[in-house]
Amino acid sequence: KSYFRKMKYPLTIIGILILFTNCNRNTNLQYEAVAIDSNWTFSALGKDDFNPAIVPGSVHMDLYKNKIIEDPFYELNELSLQWVEETNWEYKTTFDADNYFLLNENIKLNFNGLDTYAKIYLNDSLILSTNNMFRSWEVNVKNIITIDSNELRIVFESPILHNKNIVNDYPYKLPSGNEPKHIKTKTSNFTRKAAYQFGWDWGPRFVTMGIWKPVELIGWNSARIIDVFTQTNSIKNNIADLETDITIEVSTAGNYVVKIDSIETQKYFESGLHHFKYPYQIINPQLWWANNMGKPHLYEQNISLHKGNENIHKRKNCFGIRTVELVNEPDSIGTSFYFKLNGSPIFIKGANYIPQDVFLSRVTPKQYEQLIIAAKEANFNMLRVWGGGIYEKDIFYELCDKYGILVWQDFMFSGSLYPNIPAFKENIKEEVKENIKRLRQHPCIAVWCGNNEIEVGWGNWGWQKEYGYNTSDSIHIWKAYHDIFRKLIPDQLSQLDPLRNYTPTSPLSNWGTKENFNHSSMHYWGVWHGKEPFENFKKNIEDEKSNFTRFVVMGKEVAQLDYNKEKYTTAAFNFPEAAATTNNTLTYQFQLNGAYVPQFRASFEEMSQISRNSILGKSQYKHSLATMKSNYAVQCLRLNLPDSEFSRMISGLNTRSVSLNGYFNITGLNATPTVNLFCECTSTLMIGAGRQLSVEQ
Repeated sequence: KSYFRKMKYPLTIIGILILFTNCNRNTNLQYEAVAIDSNWTFSALGKDDFNPAIVPGSVHMDLYKNKIIEDPFYELNELSLQWVEETNWEYKTTFDADNYFLLNENIKLNFNGLDTYAKIYLNDSLILSTNNMFRSWEVNVKNIITIDSNELRIVFESPILHNKNIVNDYPYKLPSGNEPKHIKTKTSNFTRKAAYQFGWDWGPRFVTMGIWKPVELIGWNSARIIDVFTQTNSIKNNIADLETDITIEVSTAGNYVVKIDSIETQKYFESGLHHFKYPYQIINPQLWWANNMGKPHLYEQNISLHKGNENIHKRKNCFGIRTVELVNEPDSIGTSFYFKLNGSPIFIKGANYIPQDVFLSRVTPKQYEQLIIAAKEANFNMLRVWGGGIYEKDIFYELCDKYGILVWQDFMFSGSLYPNIPAFKENIKEEVKENIKRLRQHPCIAVWCGNNEIEVGWGNWGWQKEYGYNTSDSIHIWKAYHDIFRKLIPDQLSQLDPLRNYTPTSPLSNWGTKENFNHSSMHYWGVWHGKEPFENFKKNIEDEKSNFTRFVVMGKEVAQLDYNKEKYTTAAFNFPEAAATTNNTLTYQFQLNGAYVPQFRASFEEMSQISRNSILGKSQYKHSLATMKSNYAVQCLRLNLPDSEFSRMISGLNTRSVSLNGYFNITGLNATPTVNLFCECTSTLMIGAGRQLSVEQ
């Protein structure tokens, strides 16, 4: 008012202000997110000794950057810093919100990751309490937020202090990961928090706290898109059946338009959550393939939500078209455990992945990309996200999508038994639901795994004797395990990601005997924990069953070449059914996988070549191409490579595994057929290093 008293023409100014307010109000219909990442300070609770803090971050890193503690990794500093985990900490900041933002119908604070037990206050009002590092939290602050000087305060309670009495009062003492033996009250399995922070055999114990993911202030009107998921239902006869499921939250009932690229659908939505399902087909789809099998093609959709003439929320939807199948069934050797990608068996080459840094916020996007590129260049095709770490950040899965690295995704449970407390299990349920929804969109996710090494521990590590369980105790403890890993998790997957594979634990087979190597998955600790010689990798893994090559065409195994026998040079087989493509051409995709082929050890001059059998004739093509079967032969022969440099490059490779992937086509179906072969050949050393050789002929 005092401002307008000084103006000569107040009504004119008011009219202009109203005009600009209306323009901004239209813009303000769109979804807005503002990062709350500046002016943070922290202190031990009650000390009122605040120092600058970095968000996202952790209390250990903030203490170190303010020179309150020395380098946690230097010498024995780990031992002298254990006081941090038994201290409560406070973080706070202030922020402003402009007038236009406050006009939003819905204003919420979104905490993407808080570690772990926290109470959040906005302008001295308690708005939220949290108890899970692996969940995000959103709270309505429309009636609390003001235009300026909003104080946001977060109090973190020590997970040790929070759970001490709960652990001591629990009727059973439970195995708790790899917590050091000198820790009297082990709390990691009562805390939904990264287990490695409590100490593991590969790393130190730093039970940290803090704001480890971004904090955002969110404003939106009428409705918003909260999730998008595209699922490949099937791929048959070069047609992909897909469905995109869009979850929409509506606060104001009314007519809306959902737009997927150029396709518009008008819907009336009541207030609440709605699932908009859009089924469709793509003919001759470009499939997503793992590293060295083909290109990891990604499709992109532009999805938007409209009210009237206003685009109120939009999202990009990236997805890959592929099918992944885990084959875990009895066979002639024992029990199989392998994957089929787009119908083709794949020889898995990869590693167990743990967090890249003890303090998670220190890992940069550049470091994420460097690691995934390194995995690709080492000819990896899978990484297993280990259950004692974290559900990784979005960038990790986006890069695996981009570079063709499959992901074995553990849920975050490892080497422990967990309490049978209803509220605890409900917390787990919400964690599982959220992370399935967050990650299921990624084509890289090949399998969900319930936990790391719990069933093998229960069956083989003597927990019953160590902790004094009687029969009744064991029944109750095992039921608690069963409820989580055989019921709760698979129930959520059946609802939210029904076509993805699930295995309740890893490994499914113990180690220590020859028979163990014949069944399902196994964690071979012999060379490390068992102190066996390094050569035992070769002795135990390289046996008769691994010395053959599978030849797969269009997802069907059509031949096996057994290199344990003298007659390994020729094997005849029939191709599966296939349909003609355009331009009078029949195309077959194929994969040739050989694990440790002795004849390829000295050099890589022996390769597989497809040749036309004499019985292939023009008359065959008079039959329907959709049901025709062509008889071919696979021959292993020595190539005469004219390029001396190429010969020099590949000579002497100590090749332990061989894969040949690609396609061949038959042209001139109405005349004399011609076979053209296009392939990519990869040789990989046992330790994972190797080089990629591409040949086109």
